[in-house]
Amino acid sequence: MGSSAQLFLLPVFLVLMYVVMIVPNQRKQKKWQEMLTKLKSGDRVTTNGGIRGTITSVKDDVVQLRVPPDNIKLEFAKSAIASVTTPDEG
Repeated sequence: MGSSAQLFLLPVFLVLMYVVMIVPNQRKQKKWQEMLTKLKSGDRVTTNGGIRGTITSVKDDVVQLRVPPDNIKLEFAKSAIASVTTPDEG
């Protein structure tokens, strides 16, 4: 009787772990990918390294940022963008 209960609980536990750990991660990844596809000139962004700047151009998988205070232009891979800090217009 005890071993049959354990055999039943193992798949239930695995499904629960999947729902708790993997599904939220997939949603977060999808949201981040969507944010990357919507990047445009003029957006204020923060990189994974903490550099904040304004996008001056977007090409394929590269973005160019203008970084204050000296308006230096730096190129980053799109995947280095952690977040968009431009307030939503609307």
